[in-house]
Amino acid sequence: MTQWHPLSWRDVPIKQGVTYPDQEVLDATLARLGQLPPLVTSWEVERLKSQLAEAQEGRRFVLQGGDCAETLDDCQPQLISAKMKILLQMSLVLVHSTMKPIVRIGRMAGQYAKPRSQAWEVRQTADGEVKLPNYFGDLFNRSDFTPESRAFDPTLMLTGYQHASMTLNFVRSLAHAGFADLHHPEQWDLDFFQNAVLSDELRDEYQRSSADLSRALRFMEAMGEVAVDDLSRVDFYTSHEGLNLHYESAQCHTVPRRQTPYLLTTHLPWIGERTRQLDHAHVEFFRGIANPVGVKVGPTATVEEVLGVVKALNPRDEPGKIVLITRQGVSNVKTTLQPLLEGVRKSGLRVLWIVDPMHGNTFKSGSGIKTRSFDDIQNEIAWTLDAHEAAGTILGGVHFEMTGEDVTECTGGAAGITEDDLSLNYATACDPRLNYRQALEMAFLLGRRMRADQARQ
Repeated sequence: MTQWHPLSWRDVPIKQGVTYPDQEVLDATLARLGQLPPLVTSWEVERLKSQLAEAQEGRRFVLQGGDCAETLDDCQPQLISAKMKILLQMSLVLVHSTMKPIVRIGRMAGQYAKPRSQAWEVRQTADGEVKLPNYFGDLFNRSDFTPESRAFDPTLMLTGYQHASMTLNFVRSLAHAGFADLHHPEQWDLDFFQNAVLSDELRDEYQRSSADLSRALRFMEAMGEVAVDDLSRVDFYTSHEGLNLHYESAQCHTVPRRQTPYLLTTHLPWIGERTRQLDHAHVEFFRGIANPVGVKVGPTATVEEVLGVVKALNPRDEPGKIVLITRQGVSNVKTTLQPLLEGVRKSGLRVLWIVDPMHGNTFKSGSGIKTRSFDDIQNEIAWTLDAHEAAGTILGGVHFEMTGEDVTECTGGAAGITEDDLSLNYATACDPRLNYRQALEMAFLLGRRMRADQARQ
């Protein structure tokens, strides 16, 4: 390891990096970014870290979710409030089921970058075959398939910062002013519970759960219990993949009375499966910041690789610092996850385990549309819980790609979306997301399983 500083990542190899055409424009953009106010504060980061430490011990549970890739055009009040609404509703279901405080973390206010398996995209046009840089998210370039849109533009980092700031301002207003209707499940959109694909047993359980939650909250309100009001005035944290290290390092600052620098673009950055190499730029940058850091862990990861990254990012074994986000895929999780859990447990290192049941379960429909199966997502969660039980470790959270909108991007669930329905409202900028109904149903299913596990213990 080299001597760390906010730009030491430039001295080592980088995955998913891009080359900007104009160095002067890049330098001017980064200088301006470094002068702008932080998007988050160090005390917010420290509060999240303390809550993640409690989740490591099983005393809290993390719900992380949001868009696969935000777009600048999505910075609209109705879209932001819809994401907040579904996260808050899901968290209330999980509070009721687990009897644990829920840590709410949105994939938002900065999730403008997306790693790609290919650097270039080739399409057939009227003028023949055209090859352009791939779309890496609105922090790098734009999605329209034109040379102008696909050119890497450093000024988009300033635009991304501005939209992240506006999103955060609105999120904070919602979180602290309160969604007064959110702790009244009888007002939620639960009509999908009537779908014929649900068994009578499961439909009855959904309805009982929502009725029990509604009665419990109304009783607490009638008693003047302050905690109920707190349900609509919640801590809400942001997260994004820290892919664009120019953007991240420009907002890395040492704050008064603290020695270690903080990344102030988000509360919880994470390193992706494609960029977690121990001797590469992303681990180099994130090992030097005080924030908690997530690491995506796919089915090919070895115990040695994971332990090496954990030790590099958290050499003092600080509680609440490391979040390992497993994304094994439903076809691998039964064989690959338990040995990984056992290997990390035997090391004695403190980590928070979260499951991402989305990214390992993407496939193309018969018509060529990228999608995910509700059943695959549900099964990966269930089999991940099984693996943790067998390994003697704790699953401390879930990580979903989802939206509060009525999109048709993932198949299945009580909403009954089929492959033929995908084209009705397929709106994602990148990967398919659970829609409002599917996400809320997933919360009920997860709560049901966790409640059964607690009863058995």
